[in-house]
Amino acid sequence: MNIIFNEYSSILVFFSIAFFISIIILFLSYILNPQQSDQEKVSAYECGFNPFDDARATFDVRFYLVAILFLIFDLEISFLFPWSLVLGKLPTFGFWSMILFLAILTLGFIYEWKKGALEWE
Repeated sequence: MNIIFNEYSSILVFFSIAFFISIIILFLSYILNPQQSDQEKVSAYECGFNPFDDARATFDVRFYLVAILFLIFDLEISFLFPWSLVLGKLPTFGFWSMILFLAILTLGFIYEWKKGALEWE
């Protein structure tokens, strides 16, 4: 048991120091910075909607469409990084299956472009 404590004691010391420093910084931010809200802080930010509006207000469907398109392309691009790391070790089937995947991705992107899903009025 003493061997395990000797090996992990430095991690315990690191976590305790990090915890205490974060608590000190949290309290210092409340002490040193006055918590005053002004008109600029409570104004609409980036999205263009008032921050204190009804939560059940309807959004334009373009916000959802852009979010879904971003998630789709972001997740599909995340498949490229592991593939590119092992590209030299992949058999021919692995290479052509990813080429097929990229072709389908490109066709979907062209379809969205032609349908005007990426246009913002």
